[in-house]
Amino acid sequence: MIDLSALREKPTLAGERVNLVPLSAEHADDFFESTRDEEIRRLTGSHRRPDHDEVREWCATRSDQLDRLDLAIIEEPGGRFVGALALEDLDADNESAGYRIALSAIEFTGQGLGKEATRLVLDYAFDRVRLHRVWLHVYAFNMRAIAVYRSCGFTVEGRLRDALLWDGRRHDALIMAMLESDFRRAAD
Repeated sequence: MIDLSALREKPTLAGERVNLVPLSAEHADDFFESTRDEEIRRLTGSHRRPDHDEVREWCATRSDQLDRLDLAIIEEPGGRFVGALALEDLDADNESAGYRIALSAIEFTGQGLGKEATRLVLDYAFDRVRLHRVWLHVYAFNMRAIAVYRSCGFTVEGRLRDALLWDGRRHDALIMAMLESDFRRAAD
């Protein structure tokens, strides 16, 4: 049985190169800037561009969400905001949740920051929340993200054909997931 209090706690998770902290109003300006980066928008399939007030309100209300966990990714040392992640779409009956991560700028890719952040939140998801399954979707053209997810223990479970229309072209999305047992094997 999952522990819903673990989603309500909004923990800080410390790693070697990143800390995951509760996403809040203090991250709104940096988060807003990330919604303006064209390549990040393409990689996440984000067509809509929220205005600054929407982003500020969204960030400010994350701690009120008791059935999901939104965390800011903070680079250490230095304390720079490098992105955000979430455990969302909780299905308590099936001990499952979705995972989403977005780095805030292309300059942060390829450095292992997203991989470390993913491993930190997966450890929390399986050990503290006690989930059985964590799933995500990633666009098939995002080969770097797919490689990172595979290295963390995710496997491809399926394909959503033509799930994204971007600049007149259609792209598939891959459904990837990890079971608790996959995570334990990858950690050994």
